[in-house]
Amino acid sequence: MRVLGVDPGLTRCGIGVVEGVAGRPLRMLGVGVVRTPADAEVADRLVLIERGMEQWLDEHRPEFVAVERVFSQHNVSTVMGTAQASAVAMLCAARRGLPVALHTPSEVKAAVTGSGRADKAQVGAMVTRLLRLDAPPRPADAADALALAICHIWRAPATNRLQEAVAAHRRTTRPQDAAVRTLKGSA
Repeated sequence: MRVLGVDPGLTRCGIGVVEGVAGRPLRMLGVGVVRTPADAEVADRLVLIERGMEQWLDEHRPEFVAVERVFSQHNVSTVMGTAQASAVAMLCAARRGLPVALHTPSEVKAAVTGSGRADKAQVGAMVTRLLRLDAPPRPADAADALALAICHIWRAPATNRLQEAVAAHRRTTRPQDAAVRTLKGSA
């Protein structure tokens, strides 16, 4: 499984690509940050993020895109920029027909470090260890993007099994539901 992780941000959008399967050693294929100038118009910054995302998608051809779920912050302008960058990442993936998974920061931290309250240094240290890197990726946005990809690789098998079970349940209950609706309609 090849996953492109995105730590969305309007100034720095972390991007990392990890390949592997749960239970086996993972391999980093690329890591970086798409940067935009803070003094540029928001629309222009979103275009720069979109171009950067497209370049990463072209170069690495991921099968999945994992994006950090935007969470509430006290600073509304920060959360708005994060949400806008997140939407650009999801749009670029959807345009290519790639599945998008959203993971909360605490889910990512728990998956990578074992604690949903881990700090950025702990996440960076575990990403370094798990991917067998010489040093933690810098800036922290890049390490966070790799952590998102790792989280998705590890969580995807369980999530897929759950989705398949729900779909199977729906397939088996739909004929019964249809029969009940038919009976109610003829009464």
